[in-house]
Amino acid sequence: MTAIRVLLVDDDPLVRAGLSFMLGGADDIEIVGEAADGGEVEALVDRTRPDVVLMDIRMPTVDGLTATESLRRREDAPQVVVLTTFHADEQVLRALRAGAAGFVLKDTPPAEIVAAVRRVAAGDPVLSPTVTRQLMAHAAGTAADTRRTRARARVAVLNDREREVAVAVGRGLANADIAAELYMSVATVKTHVSRILAKLGLNNRVQIALLAHDAGLLEETDGR
Repeated sequence: MTAIRVLLVDDDPLVRAGLSFMLGGADDIEIVGEAADGGEVEALVDRTRPDVVLMDIRMPTVDGLTATESLRRREDAPQVVVLTTFHADEQVLRALRAGAAGFVLKDTPPAEIVAAVRRVAAGDPVLSPTVTRQLMAHAAGTAADTRRTRARARVAVLNDREREVAVAVGRGLANADIAAELYMSVATVKTHVSRILAKLGLNNRVQIALLAHDAGLLEETDGR
């Protein structure tokens, strides 16, 4: 079994030590490097080739948001999981829009952080529909109204089936659940997800979910 390669990025050495201890105890996870600031990340990624980066949001020189945006622009981008002390935070939402695969709170139980790393390495987001709604509510207001208009224009390129899959992704359903609900094979679901990502210029399922929320697609479904 190939170990999941993890890079830790946090300006607090105690946090890094704690994460290293809890993750290093898992047989399928290998800590390949540590950084104290976002400015160190690109060089470390080049050198260590991690599968997953655990990224603190608030750091003194280059913050986690800037570092996440830079990483996710790379063709060989690792998955990024944001570390934060807040459930609903504008910077967390911006990191997710930039391509982070999810976030975990720093006081999350060790077993759940290990599980989150495994899920992200397998291509699954670490973000529940409830948390997504909390984040979207946190960003509500005029800016949200503008985003809705733009989001609706973007999702207009999707056909009906792709739109149904996008809504299901936004509801937090796994591929197998989407397949069962929409009466299609898992392979077909994966094909639709890939097409949605390509059409909308997105790079993971979290961004599909956020765009579906922005466009109000989940509200339309809830109202049926």
